Amino acid sequence: MTRVTVVQSSADVPLDRFAGWWSEAELTIVRADLGEAVPELREVGDGLVVLGGHMSAYDDEAAPWLPALRTLLAQAAAAGVPTLGVCLGAQLLAVATGGHVQVAAPPGPEAGLVDLWWRPEAASDALVGPLVAGLPGAGDRKVSAQPTLHSDAVVDLPPGAVWLASSNQYPYQAFRVGSAWGLQFHPEASATTLRDWATWDGTVDTEAILAAYAAREDELVATGAVLACAFLDVVREAAEASVSA
Repeated sequence: MTRVTVVQSSADVPLDRFAGWWSEAELTIVRADLGEAVPELREVGDGLVVLGGHMSAYDDEAAPWLPALRTLLAQAAAAGVPTLGVCLGAQLLAVATGGHVQVAAPPGPEAGLVDLWWRPEAASDALVGPLVAGLPGAGDRKVSAQPTLHSDAVVDLPPGAVWLASSNQYPYQAFRVGSAWGLQFHPEASATTLRDWATWDGTVDTEAILAAYAAREDELVATGAVLACAFLDVVREAAEASVSA
């Protein structure tokens, strides 16, 4: 069975729909926010997932596990371990591999459903390519919606990173560096989780966000599932290649 380690940094930022989409994998959830130790690279298994959280990518005082997590992300990306960073996870990945994140970025919070504009490089990407292939349009005119809620943002990609998607508000919505992907958005987020985040934030229109989500829920679940399944396919292929090498 495919073994994937998931690092969770906030109680209300769980696997959510990922848990169902990855039901065929053996998932080890590390609750770093509850004091569980960030694993060493040799302990993560076949793949690594780093979820979001309410702290910034630099907030080592409030979240003392972040230095170890950044180190793990850098090592995994360089070692060929398939890795997925979501929101905070994407920001940590960017910082860990030489990029830069701006805390409370000047454009302000990006909340609710965001249209993602997929760049031509996305078409052949192992993770997002299957999603992009099913979208109408061509090249960088392919667009899909995904849930999001963040104020910090990646403002400089790591050296050598492949830029995959942007939104009208923030450019770096998806990127790949080594064997790791960063997604600023939340393909796993359900309506319940979005409500929790919006309530916690307190500055966004919760009901408007939920109404927009409900109107396109089938689409959002379908595209999220494509991304989740594509990641698991990447993990399986890497594990099989490692065994046969």
